[in-house]
Amino acid sequence: MDFSKLYRPSALNSFQFIALTGLLMSAGAHLILHFAVGHAPTGFNWLYVCWTAFYVGGSLLNLFGKPDEPHDHHH
Repeated sequence: MDFSKLYRPSALNSFQFIALTGLLMSAGAHLILHFAVGHAPTGFNWLYVCWTAFYVGGSLLNLFGKPDEPHDHHH
C-alpha cells in the first residue's frame, strides 16, 4: 500500500485535491471573518468536518481503488 497517495500532491486524486483546496479556502475565510467581522457564522466549523470527510473518502478510493483495471466502454 502506497501511503504517499495521502500527502504527495502528484498522487492525490480529484476528491483529495478538492478537499484540501476547500480546507485551505475555508481556513482563509475563517481568518478573514475573524479579523474583519469578529466572528464566523454559526455552523461555519462544520465545513471542516465536511472537507475532512471528503478527503478521507477520496483517500480510501485512492488507496483501495483499482485505477489500473481496463474500463469497459461501449462505443
